[in-house]
Amino acid sequence: MITNLSSTQLVGHTGGVDFDALISKLDLATKIRLLTGADMWSLTPVPEIGLHRLVMSDGPIGVRGEQWSSADPSMALPSPTALAATWDPGLVRRVGRLLAQEARRKGVHVLLAPTINLHRSPLGGRHFECFSEDPYLTGELGAAYVEGVQEGGVATTPKHFVANDFETDRFTVDVKVSGKVLREAYLRPFERVVRAGAWGIMTAYNSVNGTTMTEHSELVNGVLKQEWGFDGLVVSDWTAVRSTEPAALGGTDVAMPGPFGPWGEKLEAAVREGRVPESVIDDKVRRVLRLAHRTGALGEDGADGADGASRTYAEIDGIALAREVAARSFTLLKNEGNLLPLTGVSSVALIGSAAREARIMGGGSAQVFPDRIVSPLEGLRQREAEVRYAVGADPRLRLAPISTPTRALFLDAEGEALAEHELPATEARWVGQAPADVDLDRLAAVELRATYTPSASGEHLFAAAGVGRYTLTVGDDVLYDDTTVLEGDDPAAVLLHPPEKRFTVTLAEGEPVTVSLRQHEVSAFNGMTLIMFALGHADPSPGEDELIAEAVRVAAGSDVAVVVASTTLEVESEGFDRKDLKLPGRQDELISAVARANPRTVVVVNAGSPVEMPWLEEVAAVLLVWFPGQEAGPALADVLYGDAEPGGRLPTTWPVRLEDCPVVDVTPVDGAVPYDEGVFIGYRGWQRQQTAPAFWFGHGLGYTEWSYDALEASQGAVTVSVTNTGTRRGREVVQVYLSAPERGRWLAGFDVVECGPGESAVTTVFLPERAFQEWAGDGWRTVTGDYTVEAGRSVADIRLSANITI
Repeated sequence: MITNLSSTQLVGHTGGVDFDALISKLDLATKIRLLTGADMWSLTPVPEIGLHRLVMSDGPIGVRGEQWSSADPSMALPSPTALAATWDPGLVRRVGRLLAQEARRKGVHVLLAPTINLHRSPLGGRHFECFSEDPYLTGELGAAYVEGVQEGGVATTPKHFVANDFETDRFTVDVKVSGKVLREAYLRPFERVVRAGAWGIMTAYNSVNGTTMTEHSELVNGVLKQEWGFDGLVVSDWTAVRSTEPAALGGTDVAMPGPFGPWGEKLEAAVREGRVPESVIDDKVRRVLRLAHRTGALGEDGADGADGASRTYAEIDGIALAREVAARSFTLLKNEGNLLPLTGVSSVALIGSAAREARIMGGGSAQVFPDRIVSPLEGLRQREAEVRYAVGADPRLRLAPISTPTRALFLDAEGEALAEHELPATEARWVGQAPADVDLDRLAAVELRATYTPSASGEHLFAAAGVGRYTLTVGDDVLYDDTTVLEGDDPAAVLLHPPEKRFTVTLAEGEPVTVSLRQHEVSAFNGMTLIMFALGHADPSPGEDELIAEAVRVAAGSDVAVVVASTTLEVESEGFDRKDLKLPGRQDELISAVARANPRTVVVVNAGSPVEMPWLEEVAAVLLVWFPGQEAGPALADVLYGDAEPGGRLPTTWPVRLEDCPVVDVTPVDGAVPYDEGVFIGYRGWQRQQTAPAFWFGHGLGYTEWSYDALEASQGAVTVSVTNTGTRRGREVVQVYLSAPERGRWLAGFDVVECGPGESAVTTVFLPERAFQEWAGDGWRTVTGDYTVEAGRSVADIRLSANITI
């Protein structure tokens, strides 16, 4: 554990490397050059001191690498809300080790993850990318993630430091929050991951109390580096550094991306003119070198003396772990009549567009391109029961790329191919750099070209999605040859949500047609290549009324109906916040209609964050599968048929209606969002307002029953005995809460136990000192008095309690 190290303890020798001696060999220009990206994803190498290129990559569900492209596929694991639903630090640590394996495979030294902001409001657009509404649970799981990745010799950068809990006006918004609330809620998980040894931290775009986080010396230099003794690297979110002296003096060590930006020559001039001390620059360089040493990028062979890079590692079966984690995260919210697990079922009506095209991840920087995605339809068809599929209602607003072998042609001004790359679908994405064999000086256009064979006759939809000038051709017809402009002022929209132009073409079933989309004048940002566009398509489709009617007919004639209901890329993604908690499109109507036709209806909610469920009382079972990653189908089949138990517990309270939530608004007023609710977010806010949600924090059913038999408590530990009283082996999350007058109830510890039928387990949960403390303005103060220690199955389902006095 790191504890308040002085600045003198953070310099000089570390692990046999004399960083000061290396720094003394560098001139000022070279040192400054190390503090801005060499490009989109890496730092400049300095061969004369043995510093190799240091590569960063987005996460958190996979390792994208330097090419955000299907040409360089990645494992796609379940979303962070799914990881949090396991309540299992050991499992999350294993996920971290797999991510480190992926990073090493892709030549990545630094994973830009995990996201440990809090679920302050369910409207937060990146809710799915964060763990929980509770700072303690978030911190424990974030620490396990960090430890797992870094055990593999790869650095993490927990983000976004701090109070970046929503997306609206994220570049300019000022969060108004008291020091007490910062300490007790929003800083707490960051402190935990620093104590766990995180090698990096990423600062956020937003301001806190009037100062942007890349310039926030009080929080970055004062709290993070000095008080907590953080000896790692502070890297900015991409383009978040917008000043020279304030950011350099404010504690940010590296401004990404590069090579252009507000540092470089401007920062060098500020040092030479005495406005920024060179000692500040040296400290930043020292942190870069320390990170490089830890990750194996410093040394003659790139692995000399590194904490992890020179080790050997046991190979992890990524597909098996992705399937295991998904099943363990699935959260059974309701199960009337023990409909699940399915037994004696000969026919299953599987309904929903997400059953055929799985929604496996949220949008934005969390997106990766896996080399396989197993849908629920594929997963259930591997079972013995007959699966009858119907779309029912398709909520997607954008056309998906065509999943067919595609050629990406890189063309010069005369239309001659400079290079050609094979892709699995009609989507082009190279962010930061083009493929190595492309001559950028001669590159004039990029074209996607594929052969599409219609599976049905009629009017097909095609779309060009991207910003810039495009030519869309289907067969001999040029459907579009014009310029598409970006609306709005968030540059991330170019990457995440480019505008789409649609066109209708009549095609005959079985007759192949050549389709192509050409991007003219390849875009660049800050000196970096941006190739991001897609050719979308949709088959002819009857009207929505007919689709719902067909689904009802299929459900009525089957033993059980399984409806997969999902959010879409337009609902849950980086770059914007949600407007409501409704399932998009006519999915609510579809579920009610199916439930009337078949009382044995299971709703599989495929969403990364809360949705309203107006049909909750109409259906027999509700299974929350979050964003389950690439092995969605096999994991769902495992749980529905009982090969695996749904092990999840809610890491966030789910409301009946949005307006019931204790914190809703994420829209700045006069450029600011005040956190006036204090620490009363999530279940603490629900308790204070005495409104019952649909499902409380910690809720989740299994396939067996549990009795809570005994509890013994002291100031430092709680011992709980439980018994599996059901008929099959099961998994229980024992949750320990503290409560005190005027302070409500809060999570203080948890543990996972597994038992066979009739077996008992005893677990001892150690209570952290911080659970009994509050921030007193200049330090932590233990609050003396009487406490109730409680153990149960959720924050609202307490089974045992005992009183202690501090």
